[in-house]
Amino acid sequence: MSRKGKVLVAMSGGIDSTVAALMLHNQGYEVVGITMKTWDYASSGSSSKETGCCNLDSFNDARQAAVQNGFPHFILDIREEFGDFVIENFVDEYLAGRTPNPCVMCNTHIKWRALLKRADAMNCDFIATGHYASIRQHNNERFVVSKGLDETKDQSYVLWGLQQDLLSRTILPLGKYHKKDIRQMAVDMGYPELAKKSESYEICFVPDNNYRGFLKKRVNGLEEKVAGGWFIDKTGKKLGQHKGYPFYTVGQRKGLEIALGKPIYVTAIHPENNTVVLGEEDDLQQNDMYVTKMNWIKYDGISDEMEAIAKIRYKDKGALCNLYYDEKGIRARFYENVKSIAPGQSAVFYEGDDVIGGGIIQRGELIV
Repeated sequence: MSRKGKVLVAMSGGIDSTVAALMLHNQGYEVVGITMKTWDYASSGSSSKETGCCNLDSFNDARQAAVQNGFPHFILDIREEFGDFVIENFVDEYLAGRTPNPCVMCNTHIKWRALLKRADAMNCDFIATGHYASIRQHNNERFVVSKGLDETKDQSYVLWGLQQDLLSRTILPLGKYHKKDIRQMAVDMGYPELAKKSESYEICFVPDNNYRGFLKKRVNGLEEKVAGGWFIDKTGKKLGQHKGYPFYTVGQRKGLEIALGKPIYVTAIHPENNTVVLGEEDDLQQNDMYVTKMNWIKYDGISDEMEAIAKIRYKDKGALCNLYYDEKGIRARFYENVKSIAPGQSAVFYEGDDVIGGGIIQRGELIV
């Protein structure tokens, strides 16, 4: 047994998780590699090639790296766990007129819990992944997620749902490195092909990025159920028919297939009457939002009017706001208007580089 402890490392077969596993191995941890199969394209009838973490080549790449470095590797089938929650949530959110973030849901409810369960079964002290973020223990004894050093790769946004028992057992080796450094490490470790390997940014169960097609396959008769809805303006005036409210997202401009003589955007979605509201870019500006299903990380709550930086989407730069408790959840009031607050997306609040906590956006509005 290593003095540093035994760690179960999630290995997708890509560069980040492979280098993370080898870094820990070289640092003296007793490493066990595990690759999680979350989705089966063959059984779903998809014609798309498997990509990302769910293809046989990736499984083999992960296993080969483990074998070559003398530590064990296992494949963990979590398709049932994954499908029951992540995919059902994905479909249900679109049918509710919201825009889900399945990667956050997977991390929060499936991936980490599945890893910890197997880590305990294998007597592992820790679990580890190749995410670009850091974890440390704050002086209040809570474990805190912080941004990765590489701002262009930072993944702290998708980790807001991890609870303290998970964070206390998690190691994120890549948080203090830039992506270019990890590529060079892969070459130095004898895996130059990893440094050239393309990265997948799609949702793992929607490899062609066509979520509309995925919804149609998952929900029998969906097109017929939502056909005949109307595009309307903010006054309720009918502008033309659309293809069904689940096929649109707040902030969308392309693919609307309606011409009004000026740039137009989806500003709101109303599933109860199958209407999609269209407006100009200024109509997307909001300065107030409600967030529910909060998970607090750095602190066990907030004080009213606490100042924070809020990110309302993964690549958002963030905007300054004050946080308030409200009967509807947490209310965030922005200092300046922000664009395209989409219900269903995650809102993550930061203090400097540290994640205070996060939750699910329920509503955004403009308070004049």
